[in-house]
Amino acid sequence: MCAFNVFSIAIVKQLYGGLGFNMFNPAMGGYVMLLISFPLAMTMWVPVQNMAIYPYDFADALSVIFTGFSVSGYDMTQLRLGVDGVTQATPLDAVRSSLLLGETYSEALQASIFNSDSGFAYGWSWVALAYLAGGLFLLWRKIISWHMPLSMLAGVIVTAAILNMLMPDATGGILFHLLSGAVLFGAFFIVTDPVSGSTTDKGRLVFGALIGFWTVIIRTYGGYPDAVAFAVIIMNIAVPLIDYYTQPRTYGHQS
Repeated sequence: MCAFNVFSIAIVKQLYGGLGFNMFNPAMGGYVMLLISFPLAMTMWVPVQNMAIYPYDFADALSVIFTGFSVSGYDMTQLRLGVDGVTQATPLDAVRSSLLLGETYSEALQASIFNSDSGFAYGWSWVALAYLAGGLFLLWRKIISWHMPLSMLAGVIVTAAILNMLMPDATGGILFHLLSGAVLFGAFFIVTDPVSGSTTDKGRLVFGALIGFWTVIIRTYGGYPDAVAFAVIIMNIAVPLIDYYTQPRTYGHQS
C-alpha cells in the first residue's frame, strides 16, 4: 500500500504538476506498477493475523516479497494454511486457466464457481450489479457524464460479441465480460476521472469505446485476466490526440 501511494501520488500526479495536471489516472497507474513489478505479491495473499497458523509481521511480508520465504523460513503456501480461500479475480482467472489447458469456453463454465446455465459467476456477478446500481445513481444525480461509461460498455459489448461470434470456444460472451472483473466498476468510477480523460463530448465517446475495446482484446490475447487498468493507461496516452481531433467548432468560424 505504501508503494502504491508513493507511486500514484508522487510520480503519477505530482511529477506532472499536481492535481489537475496528471496525464494518467493515478489509481490505475499505481495498480499497474504494482502488478508488473510485484506479480507474485499482488496475486498471493496471506490470511489475516487471527486466522494464520504461523504468525507474521511486516518484516515477514517484505521477506516473502523479495525472497519467497518469511524470516522464520515459511513459504507462501505454509503461511496460507488455515484458510479455505482468498479473494481474487476468480471468474476471469478460472476461464483463462481452463482455456490454457485446452478446454473450450463452454467447458470452462462448468466449474463450480459458475452457474452453467447462464455463465454468471456466483457472488461476483452481484458485486458487479451493485457497481452498476451505484453508477446509475451517479448518472441520475448528474455527478458524472454518460458519455464515457456508456461508450465503454458499448465497446466491451461490440468487441466481445464479434470475438465470441468468430471464436465461440475461445473467448467469453458479452455477459461474462460485463459481469466479471472491473468492467462495471471501471466504467462508472475510473474512466470518468475528469483530469486524465478526454474533455470533449465526442472525445469522451471515443475514449470510452476504445477502453472497452482494449479491455476485451487484452483479456483475450494478453497475459492478464483483467485488463481495465491497462486499457485505461493506454487510452490516457491517446487523450491529447483525441481531444485535438474532436474539438468543437469555434462559434463564428467555419470548421
